[in-house]
Amino acid sequence: MFITVPWWGWAILAATLAYGELHSPGIYLIWIAFGAALTAAAAAIWPPLSTSFQLVVFALACLLSCFSGYFVYCRLNLSSEIPLNRRNRLMIGCHGTVAVPLVNGQGKVRLGDSVWLAEGPDLPEGTPIVVKGVRGSWVVIDVIGPLTVIADRFPSS
Repeated sequence: MFITVPWWGWAILAATLAYGELHSPGIYLIWIAFGAALTAAAAAIWPPLSTSFQLVVFALACLLSCFSGYFVYCRLNLSSEIPLNRRNRLMIGCHGTVAVPLVNGQGKVRLGDSVWLAEGPDLPEGTPIVVKGVRGSWVVIDVIGPLTVIADRFPSS
């Protein structure tokens, strides 16, 4: 007996998987849904496909779409732009002033409404600074020179 799944069965599966992806993001069901949609298209174009052949098409389409999805996510490269669980990286580039003079490379700076331990060149109180890095609870700072201030007002990109 020749049992076959109709093309609309695969289309319903694709829609269900896509709906599941919408309501639980991060599961990556969209690529499997794309594989089901490709299987629905194949079943619609060549109607007398057996269920076993449809399952093979579905497996290959899922592998192809997941492999393509891997390259899509690699191309986006979101990991370097989002400092997830590294909030101290958000401080890099912040501007502030020296709160306690830096002597022998150590002192305190005011960033926003808080005071941080700082490492950098010896600077007097009130000097405008920019954060260049973070090491634990210490910020690494540099002096804001006249060219830095002009560059901040007129960004190049």
